[in-house]
Amino acid sequence: MSYQRRIRSRLGKLLFRRSKFYYLNQGVIELNQASELLKVFGWKDDPLLDDESIYEFDYVPDVNARRIRDAESIGTVVRNARPKTCVDIGTAEGHSAALLAVNAPQAQIYTINIPPEEILSGEGGKLTTIALERERIGVYYRQRGLPNITQILVNTARWTPDIGVIDIAFIDGSHDARFVYNDTLKVMKFMQPGSFILWHDFNLDLVEKYHWIAAVCKGVETLWDDGLLKGQIFHVRDSWVGIYRVV
Repeated sequence: MSYQRRIRSRLGKLLFRRSKFYYLNQGVIELNQASELLKVFGWKDDPLLDDESIYEFDYVPDVNARRIRDAESIGTVVRNARPKTCVDIGTAEGHSAALLAVNAPQAQIYTINIPPEEILSGEGGKLTTIALERERIGVYYRQRGLPNITQILVNTARWTPDIGVIDIAFIDGSHDARFVYNDTLKVMKFMQPGSFILWHDFNLDLVEKYHWIAAVCKGVETLWDDGLLKGQIFHVRDSWVGIYRVV
């Protein structure tokens, strides 16, 4: 293959990869650090981070202080947005629910997790992180005795929110694109302009490395393609959190 043909081939592959995320490539604003969210939204308070697990390193994807960047991103939004009602989709052991509860003590946190038997039967999609035993779901926030958290065990594919207006939704359940799409669509119906949606496992720089991140980004891309998202999504470098303010 000639040099020019190799260049055209590489450019074609690059354009194909970028075209899969046409709207995200245009609409995602990259921030160097979570403190820049304060400038973007005119906020002033730093997040409250008191969970030691964010400093742990268990897997290669945790490099670049990924867990810390995640907690900073989520905590900054939740503390400054002053929500009354938050939804946390994907309880697992309850670390994200606790982060929401600590940074918004005035809010009621509803944390949703699929029953473990439905993960094992495949009803929760293919890209679920872990099927914890029922007694392990939410164990971290229960051990901390946080009073403003309500646990709901339900498959979001069959769940209709009945908790009133939702101010912040953190979506970290099944990472299948269709679940990300449907989970977002369901909560958006109960959100007002100025509310926030946060997606976990969202990072455009990693879509070629981790298939579950590609699936999440695909779900968000489809929401944008369908006209359900408008405006910008903010992303703090090295985090796995996409931040969207409902317009």
